[in-house]
Amino acid sequence: MIKRIIGSSSLEGTLLGLGCMSIGTDKKKAEEILLTAFDQGINYFDTADLYDYGQNEELVGEVLKQVRNEVLIATKVGNKPNPARDGWSWDPSKQYIKEQVKNSLKRMQTDYIDLYQLHGGTLDDPIDETIEAFEELKAEGLIREYGFSSIRPNVINEYAPRSSAVSNMMQYSLLDRRPEEQAFPILENNGVSVITRGPLAKGLLSAQFKKKLDQAKDGFLNYDQQELTELLHALQDKFENRSLEELAIQFNASQKVVSTIIAGASSKEQVLSNVKAMESPALSDEEIALLKQLTKDNGYSEHRL
Repeated sequence: MIKRIIGSSSLEGTLLGLGCMSIGTDKKKAEEILLTAFDQGINYFDTADLYDYGQNEELVGEVLKQVRNEVLIATKVGNKPNPARDGWSWDPSKQYIKEQVKNSLKRMQTDYIDLYQLHGGTLDDPIDETIEAFEELKAEGLIREYGFSSIRPNVINEYAPRSSAVSNMMQYSLLDRRPEEQAFPILENNGVSVITRGPLAKGLLSAQFKKKLDQAKDGFLNYDQQELTELLHALQDKFENRSLEELAIQFNASQKVVSTIIAGASSKEQVLSNVKAMESPALSDEEIALLKQLTKDNGYSEHRL
C-alpha cells in the first residue's frame, strides 16, 4: 500500500485510509471491517468523538489496541453534543478541546492520538486560542500532530498560515472539484496536506451508481440528475478498462497535495473494493486530462478569499 508523509510531520500514512463513521455499532461487524482494512495494508483510521456519540471511538480503540503501534488513529473535536444526544453545537474553545481530548483518549484506550483535528472551522472561531489548545496538547505529548477540517477557503487561509497544522480534511471528488481553485493552493503553499473525504461522491462513483442515480433526484452539487446520468455513462464509455471506483480513487491520488484519501465502508466487501481501486495503475496524464475535460471545475460560490 502506497504511503505518503502528512504535511511537514513524521506521520507516514497509507494513501488510502478507512473512514470509520460507517462501521456501525455492532462490535463483531465493526471488527471485521477494521481488521480487513488493516490486513489489506491500511494503517490510517479516521474517527471522531461525534460519531455515534463516542461509541465509534470506543470500537476503533478496542479493535486496534492490539496493533496500536502499527497504525495512525485520527479523531476530531469541536462538535459538542447536547444533553439529549439528538444534536450538537459548535465549540472550538481551548477549554473544550483540552477537556475532550481526555475523553477521546479514554474511549480509545490509548495514551496518544496520532492526528487530532478540529472538526470544522469558521471565521468566528477564537482562532489563536484554538491553535494554542492544539499546540499545548502536542507539547504535552497527548497528540502527535494536529489538523483542521474545512471546505472554506477564507477559513483555510486563516488557520494554515497561523498554525503548525499538518493537514486539512475536506470533501473532494471528480464530482466536487471546488477545492482546486483556492483551497489546494493555500494548503500547498503552507505545507499542509489535504486529507480527502467523499471520494466516491455518496456512491455515485461506484458500482452502485445506477441505484444512487435513482436516489439523486436533486442531483449532486453543480450537477442535476440528467447531467449526472450523462457524465457517469460517459465515464464508463470512455474508460472501458477502468471501474468508477478506480477513476474516483486514482483521481484523488493524482493530486500531490493529497496525503490521504478517506473512503468509508460498512462492510468488508467495500473495504476490499476500495483497496482494489487504490492498487490499480495510476492515471496517465492523458486520462487525467480527459477526466478534467468531462467534469466541472466550479469553485466555491461562498466563503471565498
